[in-house]
Amino acid sequence: MLKLFLPTLLFLTFVTGASAQKWTDAEFRRANTAANVSYLTNEEKNVVMYMNLIRIDGEKFYYTFLEDYINNYNAKVKQYRNYNELRITRNNSYYTSLLKHLRGIKNLPVFYPNDKLTSLSRSHAQDLNRNNLDTHESSNGDKFSKRLSSYFPNKAMSENIDFGYSNSLDIVCHLLLDCGVPSLGHRFNLLDQKYKLNTVGVSIQPHPSYTWCAVIDFIAQPAYYTNNQ
Repeated sequence: MLKLFLPTLLFLTFVTGASAQKWTDAEFRRANTAANVSYLTNEEKNVVMYMNLIRIDGEKFYYTFLEDYINNYNAKVKQYRNYNELRITRNNSYYTSLLKHLRGIKNLPVFYPNDKLTSLSRSHAQDLNRNNLDTHESSNGDKFSKRLSSYFPNKAMSENIDFGYSNSLDIVCHLLLDCGVPSLGHRFNLLDQKYKLNTVGVSIQPHPSYTWCAVIDFIAQPAYYTNNQ
């Protein structure tokens, strides 16, 4: 789900197998913009890291971490009778279109976390959990743009919400593939260049219907603010 509104190496332990051999220490350091913040959990920090790795080298991400995600996902759903419907095949239109989009993604500006924005993300994720909702609107009817504009007025902003996952790689890859979303809005938020989205808030919370939900809010701020938070 999404809406768009206009007006340290510490985590290398989460990266295993062949994928780790294809990324440099310098790339991981650049991606880990959330490594030292205290208001995010390790999985939330890794959400930021994986989103940034996509922006650093989209095609490399496609052939490493996304491949890991798809292989693990297909192995998990193999137990179900409708496996052929659930599995992600190599000719899946969302999978093939993604490569076209990621081939041009290289060394884009990375996302930086923000404590106030994260607080807003957390409040909404907790609201979704408390009231068993699956929407960008708050339980009081406020749209996400109103929630974010109260702290970040006159900024380009957007929001991704993912349901069903608590693992950072699963969350990011699920949003990146964006299967079943014709607009590919979640994907384009992660690959954004047009609106200069550069600041993120992230929260992963329990959810009564989907087990987990993750809210990721994005805003565009002057570069000074992203590097001095």
